[in-house]
Amino acid sequence: MSVKNLDDLLGEGVHGRYVLVRSDLNVPLDGDRITDDGRVRAALPTIKKLADAGAKVVVTAHLGRPKGEPDAKYTLAPVAKRLSELLGAEVALAGDLVGESAKALTAGLADGGVVLLENVRFDARETSKDAVDRSELAAELGALVPGGAFVSDGFGVVHRKQASVYEVASVLPAYAGGLVLAELDVLKKLTDDVKRPYVVVLGGAKVSDKLGVIANLLTKVDRLLIGGGMAYTFLKAQGHEVGNSLLQADQLDQVKGFLAEAEKRGVELVLPVDVLAATGFAADAEHEVVAATAIPADREGLDIGPETRELFAGKLADAATVFWNGPMGVFEFEAFSGGTRAVAEALVKSDAFTVVGGGDSAAAVRQLGLPEDGFSHISTGGGASLEYLEGKELPGVSALENVALEEKN
Repeated sequence: MSVKNLDDLLGEGVHGRYVLVRSDLNVPLDGDRITDDGRVRAALPTIKKLADAGAKVVVTAHLGRPKGEPDAKYTLAPVAKRLSELLGAEVALAGDLVGESAKALTAGLADGGVVLLENVRFDARETSKDAVDRSELAAELGALVPGGAFVSDGFGVVHRKQASVYEVASVLPAYAGGLVLAELDVLKKLTDDVKRPYVVVLGGAKVSDKLGVIANLLTKVDRLLIGGGMAYTFLKAQGHEVGNSLLQADQLDQVKGFLAEAEKRGVELVLPVDVLAATGFAADAEHEVVAATAIPADREGLDIGPETRELFAGKLADAATVFWNGPMGVFEFEAFSGGTRAVAEALVKSDAFTVVGGGDSAAAVRQLGLPEDGFSHISTGGGASLEYLEGKELPGVSALENVALEEKN
């Protein structure tokens, strides 16, 4: 990717200069408690490098999906607290995004200081479909950092054409952050000159969330393992009973097409052979192991079974490259976390280049207490990773490339 990066910016000198950083701090919360701070820790290196170099660092980020107006449930206050703890210095939280509080805090920011602006999605212009609205907000963000620069470091949002991701790159001198560069470097290893056998493990709830990526991966992979809630639509497409399991009936024709395409291309598409079939969706639901092809009509599959865990581990054993996105079951419930753990442990044992594709998979790794350094890479951007592997353009990346091209010309 031919763009200016964080090292270029640091080389130009940032002491006493404002730098606006777009981070991805969209962490899961239980009340005001962060349950997984992985994205905060991933954002830290870029922020710390700038602060240590004496920059006046202004961070913008989102949390959740507020409806374009302030909502106490989505305040970034818990994030500011955790960022302060990790940075070892106070990170002040502005009471607004581009209002009086933000203006006052940024104006008074000391060299090496860090301010976090309140949730960027509290302003409806951030996600507006109107480019004029987004450009207006981007200009106001730029006005907070006079003479400053912009560092795009929120990989989890680069697939969004939003003001703080896309338009702001044309308002300020723009640079790619270390996290964005690292993520793109890993994804290129999954698409360009891939070491084989190349195995992809997909899980999660819905087939519809991964239609594009499945279609594209079928042209690239050697093996595709399907688990999680989406597996039941595949099983149904083969004519099997799935009981009360999660099913997207409107996707059956599409899935039948995937099965035919896999056979045509010689891609080994592997489905569960047994599942944990429960009486209901609950942590303490009664359950039993049943064949994946004979799920009782009054039961629902909540995890892959022991035979499938062994099967999947075996299919991963000889892999040279593995991409995993989506849990194998309802890992949040201890009784139904075994399948997800089995896949994760198989990757930890593997000598392959292993990538955990963000989202629930990354959260599961941490929740299950598995060593993060047991994987080659744990992504911070589930949606962005999938769209890249689908072959889609990432607006936040193209914005940086456009700036570099304009400067070159």
